[in-house]
Amino acid sequence: MAIHKPKRLGFKLDMTPLVDIAFLLLTFFMFTAKFKSDAENEQKFEIKRPVATADTTKLPDVGTAIIKLAVDERGDTAFWYSVTNDSDRLFVYDKAELPDSLRSQALVPLNQDTVMLARLVLATRFRMEEKRQADSTAAPIVFAIDADQSINYSQVERLMDILRSQGATVFNFITVDQAQAASSKTKG
Repeated sequence: MAIHKPKRLGFKLDMTPLVDIAFLLLTFFMFTAKFKSDAENEQKFEIKRPVATADTTKLPDVGTAIIKLAVDERGDTAFWYSVTNDSDRLFVYDKAELPDSLRSQALVPLNQDTVMLARLVLATRFRMEEKRQADSTAAPIVFAIDADQSINYSQVERLMDILRSQGATVFNFITVDQAQAASSKTKG
């Protein structure tokens, strides 16, 4: 005789307590979670900025290459190049193959000739390396930019790009201090 199992009646599960517990856990995790702000996510390091003060040292009278950037009489931005030391100037002007009419001048007008300016900078760097090889204690030639305050910064940036393209990555800017600026305003 076969034993017959009674038919199973429907199984009913009450989901209400399970949903309640799920919502309780969800709210618990939402309230206890710490959300990072965008600033915390972006910056994972600390920047220590150098302390800077105005450098009021005077440029050396000998061994300085000065590139002047100003507005000429026609209203165009123009370059002028000079080297303060006579022996360096003669070497640089000869090495850069300046025209004979300009070799005797202390301040060479270049107008917009950036190729000649690049050649002068390269010749100056060559002179600096030559002096350093001959005498390790020789003072290096210092590059200085003397720009008029009315010059657009893009022109100064163009000049700096020319200097960098010729390997002159260290250069000074010639400025005046506030007392000199105030005295020149009262005179003018």
